[in-house]
Amino acid sequence: MGLLSSTGAKRAAKKAEKKIRKAEKKAIRIRAKVEAKAQSREDRKAAKQTLRDEHRYAKKTAKQQRKTIKAESKKHEKLAAADAKTIAEQAKADAEAAPFTPAKIKRYLTVARMLSPILAPIAYRAAVSARSQATVVRARRAGVAPALLTQYGGPSAPLRARIATCREAASRVSGLDQGAETQAFVAAMVSRLDNLAVAADAADAMPPAQRRNAQRAIDNELTAIDNDLLARLDVHPAKA
Repeated sequence: MGLLSSTGAKRAAKKAEKKIRKAEKKAIRIRAKVEAKAQSREDRKAAKQTLRDEHRYAKKTAKQQRKTIKAESKKHEKLAAADAKTIAEQAKADAEAAPFTPAKIKRYLTVARMLSPILAPIAYRAAVSARSQATVVRARRAGVAPALLTQYGGPSAPLRARIATCREAASRVSGLDQGAETQAFVAAMVSRLDNLAVAADAADAMPPAQRRNAQRAIDNELTAIDNDLLARLDVHPAKA
């Protein structure tokens, strides 16, 4: 009887110990779950707080940016208004100082209509005189008669007039000496002058810089022909 009681007690003790271990494990699991839940709640709480902080910061930053943009916009508006005012004042001053405002033009036209019968002949004579003076100056520079220069046009007109003068001089040389050598000389001069006439025509169609170079070369050739013709006449110009 005592042996059975001892065996039953051991079994009961083992069962009790097993239940205790089971209860401990269960308690550990429950505690772990509780701790995990608590940690999860803390994380969620921290995450929510972080989101709230970020939202407040973003809202504050956006508000500050709006204030800055508004201030910059007002500043630019003031500057634009000041510039517009300055431009308007300058335009008004320019219009008042301009020599040809609508009112002044109207006044000028009225005066011009009144004076045109008197001024027109004077202006025409002045224009003719100025043109004549310009022709005289160009002729003097080219070394030809003004009347001869007026017979030619274009940028190379002075060169054409010089070519004509050289032809006349060559013709006179030919008339003074009918010898074969002189006639050959005159023919050579005339041939050179023909080539220079073609070159003068071509120079008129060139761009300004290229035309000036061509005209300078033609002028040098004409000077050489002048010297040859004078030497044939036994005239030697003094060197400068």
